[in-house]
Amino acid sequence: MMTELYVKATNFLTGLKDDNRGVTAIEYGLIAVAMAVLLAAVLTADGGFVENLRTAFGTVATNITNASS
Repeated sequence: MMTELYVKATNFLTGLKDDNRGVTAIEYGLIAVAMAVLLAAVLTADGGFVENLRTAFGTVATNITNASS
């Protein structure tokens, strides 16, 4: 029982090692993870991008309110 399971697992892992079909998908996955980490770093910086964006939207909202009155 255990020997059969070991042989199946070994054969499966050997097949994965020799299979190159998913390499591109893995590369794109790594790029997506790197971009997500970079985006999280930019958005969570203290007083950085998010605060400037909030200020800009506030200015736009104020200008629209003043223009419509």
